[in-house]
Amino acid sequence: MDHSDQRQQPGVGAAAGRGSMAYPTAPYQTVSSPTSFAPQQQQQQLQAFWANQMQEVDQTTDFKNHSLPLARIKKIMKADEDVRMISAEAPVIFAKVCEMFILELTLRSWIHTEENKRRTLQKNDIAAAISRTDVFDFLVDIIPRDELKEEGLGITKAAIPLVGSAPDALRPE
Repeated sequence: MDHSDQRQQPGVGAAAGRGSMAYPTAPYQTVSSPTSFAPQQQQQQLQAFWANQMQEVDQTTDFKNHSLPLARIKKIMKADEDVRMISAEAPVIFAKVCEMFILELTLRSWIHTEENKRRTLQKNDIAAAISRTDVFDFLVDIIPRDELKEEGLGITKAAIPLVGSAPDALRPE
């Protein structure tokens, strides 16, 4: 595999000046045109991402440094009135899971950015990543409807139901 054509995914790595743990990033191929960005390449990128994440988890020995603030995570967890006690390990695991979630969503959004021959990730790229990925269906209700329509997603406003609205078959005429 020739690494001269590859680059790292933008926005992935340790936050500057935060003193947080740096983590390795897998290189992702640059594409020359949207038509050459085959689903097989997307799948390969995602497989490489998850292989890298598994390797990183297996090699982790330092559990004290985190990319996300544990106090904030614990505060969010305690927002649920049913949660009484939280073990010390739970926020650490949530921090890693949240980091992986953000990284995967960023990768899928970046794929959409490259398909549109851009170098800046935008809101509509995130909306596209969410709408194209079944596992992110729980986020569809928080995406502005205008974002789903942009950049040729093939989704029109008419095809997107209003949150809390009745299906067409149940609407009175």
